[in-house]
Amino acid sequence: MEMKSRFASMFVLLLLALFSAQAQDAGVEVDYLRPRSYVVGGVSVEGNTYFSAEKIIQLTGMQPGMRLTVPGDDVSGIVRRLWLQRYFEEVSLQIDRVSAAADTAWFKVIIKERPRVSRWSLSGVKSGERKDLLERLNFRRAGEFSAYVEKTASDIIKRYYAEKGFLQTQVQAEVTRDSVIRNAIRVNFAVDRGPRVRVKTINFIGNEHVSDFKIARAMKKTKSNKFYNFFHSKKFNEKEYLSDKKSAVGVFNEAGYRDARLVRDTVYYIEPGKLAIDLVFEEGNRYYFRDITWTGNSVYSAEALNGILQLKKGDVYDMVSMEKRLYGGGKQTDYDVSKLYRDNGFLFFNVTPVETNIQNDSVDVEFRISEGKQATLNNIVINGNDLTNEKVVRRQIFTRPGYLFSQTDFERSIREIASLGQFDSEAITDPATGNSIIPNQLNNTVDLVYNVREKPSSQLELSGGWGGNTFVATVGVSFNNFSTHRFFEKGAWRPVPLGDAQNLSIRFQTNGTYYTALSANFTEPWLFGKKPTSLNLSAYYTRQTDSYLALNILSHNREMEVFGMSASLGNRLKWPDNYFVMYHGLNWQTYNLKNWYSGYFLFDDGMSHNFSYTFNLTRNSTDQMIYPRQGSDLSFSLSLTPPYSLFRHYEMSYAQDAKNGTRVYAKPDGTAYKWNEINYDKWSAQDRYRWIEYHKWKFSAANYIKLVGDLVLMARAQFGYLGTYNRNWGYSPFEGFLVGGDGMSGYSTYGQDVISLRGYTNYSLTPTQLTAYNSNGHAYAGNVYDKFTVELRYPVMLQPTSTIFVLAFLEGGNCWSDIREFNPFQIKRSAGVGVRLFLPMVGLLGIDWGYGFDDSKNGGSQFHFVIGQQF
Repeated sequence: MEMKSRFASMFVLLLLALFSAQAQDAGVEVDYLRPRSYVVGGVSVEGNTYFSAEKIIQLTGMQPGMRLTVPGDDVSGIVRRLWLQRYFEEVSLQIDRVSAAADTAWFKVIIKERPRVSRWSLSGVKSGERKDLLERLNFRRAGEFSAYVEKTASDIIKRYYAEKGFLQTQVQAEVTRDSVIRNAIRVNFAVDRGPRVRVKTINFIGNEHVSDFKIARAMKKTKSNKFYNFFHSKKFNEKEYLSDKKSAVGVFNEAGYRDARLVRDTVYYIEPGKLAIDLVFEEGNRYYFRDITWTGNSVYSAEALNGILQLKKGDVYDMVSMEKRLYGGGKQTDYDVSKLYRDNGFLFFNVTPVETNIQNDSVDVEFRISEGKQATLNNIVINGNDLTNEKVVRRQIFTRPGYLFSQTDFERSIREIASLGQFDSEAITDPATGNSIIPNQLNNTVDLVYNVREKPSSQLELSGGWGGNTFVATVGVSFNNFSTHRFFEKGAWRPVPLGDAQNLSIRFQTNGTYYTALSANFTEPWLFGKKPTSLNLSAYYTRQTDSYLALNILSHNREMEVFGMSASLGNRLKWPDNYFVMYHGLNWQTYNLKNWYSGYFLFDDGMSHNFSYTFNLTRNSTDQMIYPRQGSDLSFSLSLTPPYSLFRHYEMSYAQDAKNGTRVYAKPDGTAYKWNEINYDKWSAQDRYRWIEYHKWKFSAANYIKLVGDLVLMARAQFGYLGTYNRNWGYSPFEGFLVGGDGMSGYSTYGQDVISLRGYTNYSLTPTQLTAYNSNGHAYAGNVYDKFTVELRYPVMLQPTSTIFVLAFLEGGNCWSDIREFNPFQIKRSAGVGVRLFLPMVGLLGIDWGYGFDDSKNGGSQFHFVIGQQF
């Protein structure tokens, strides 16, 4: 304090001396021993360029008619105010002249303005970093430059790089005069970020009963260079380090050491760019729960609350688990006491654990509850839906005005909005900016706010691919936020009416005369507006010939045409839970083959009709669509055709009339010939497969587990079976499974389900069977398959404009021609790595490298390119 007082005194004396010198230069004597009071007659300004004289006079606070004592605190205060603005290099105040009576003075403020910055720049930084830094620095062109600005900017730059692990960043401000603009300068901050500083070793000292691994695992952001931290960053972040030290102590608390504390920590360099950290702990004694009591609970009994708390007398005094089961913070599927009350509307609920008695190593805990009153939902506010209609968002959420508040319904509503596909899923799930709870305890109501951020959801596909030994061009468009209600609205066609979350997609593929395909799909997720009943309509046509442009062959000797349509209705169920959706659909397809290539289907010539009913039951509880971190995705489907063979299972034997060749079904004695089972092998392909019959079962289950941070483990199992009603009739020539490869054929093929299995060539795991209906003598016969996949995924970028993640996979599966040959343990194995890129306007793109272990001919090293699908 004494030092500050001396500095202030010297500053005032300097100002007075400056004022005295200026006054004497003007010919007005100032007697410091006899301060004199003047009436301000007027104020003028000299030396200003950027600031107006009126603005500077306003800053001084001087007005004509006011009294000013010279010298005195008033004068020094005026000069100090101007100086602290940091706009001026020099500031002085002088008496310009006095009146004849010497009671009125005219003052002059003389300043020298700091030069303005005509250009700010950064050197030694990357382009991406430059953008982030400029946003943080918020430089203003024509702003002033001072020591304060220099220090503030340097600190911001150093903090930015410290967050990235560059702790030794050096910043130097380089100032040069602008040769074009008068009284202007150019300022460049030269940045040398130095080497990235990483943590090499963390030494834990004093932890006799808690392992090093448990402490290291609790420190989420500060990691050493151990093998089990392979997927973690080793950079040192001071803010995260402070949090991690608290987490380290929490490990001891979780083990019952309630008095544990961090005695000291030391961070030091052991080599250039490498840090070592020493953490010294004092464990203290271990404690156990003794008596556990509840007070203030009237809604739920102590037994019900203890069932959630899961603590009893004699258990280790685990403070961390106790707080998680009281307030949450554990796994998403874990229930806690606070959520129990909040799901019943008790938003203002509060519970406080109190240690009522500590004796030796035992602790008595009393949980004091304040239940409060139930809160009713008042306003449900949706912000940011500039394109999507508000009703689309409101019908997704489970919170309604007038309902009791429910924490589970609130969290489910956020998930439903995130999975809608029209908004940035990362933004809505961010509790800081994406959603908020605004309680009003005076009237026991609560407002909920959902802040959505629109993202491009429509997709334009312009691509070329290689498949079937030919190049195929694809043009497609998918409007995922289409609106039929705005069809006739003026100004809505920009380029199409949007806003109702309907899906309209049109896709065209061709390579000229060899292959042409056209498909159209429409989905209305809420058919009747009030209930989640979805309508799905689709129609498609595809045609292939034996033309081969690469060899300049134009031919229509071989031809396959497929055309069909389907319609389905889906309903969200309430039981077993409201994640289930049930679909009922009708499908019709016609296959027309003309001397088609042998080996693809059981016959080469003829027309087949496929009329089927499909039942599909799905349950999707993943947290988002593109990069799910948790939840599951289940699907079961059953497709049935009419059992035509049931009506054509037997035929009556007959004799042939020798005269006219007609069939005679009665013997000469008048008795009928007997009924015999039909031998379908004697039928022609056209008679046998005019109406195909089958029952088709498919099941898929995927589970997503968030391991650490954004590292996700995905496990998926798939099974498919194409059955027959009549073994003598045989399997259907269509609707089978082609297993192996990338899951794409280069062009759309109807008639088979293409199942990927990376590490093997396309369709190489699909068996064949003998057939008398094509010239090749055999055809694909994949009627049963299974597939198992485990993927480890890690995101590189999660942005509304693009999502990129890398993956490593283990995969296995196989395909059989008959259910009696099925063996789930007889699988073809593979492993590999890949990368996925999702762009809203294009969809999903990716490339995988896989190695197949169990087929030397069709396995080995394989690259697979992915467009618009996920394995």
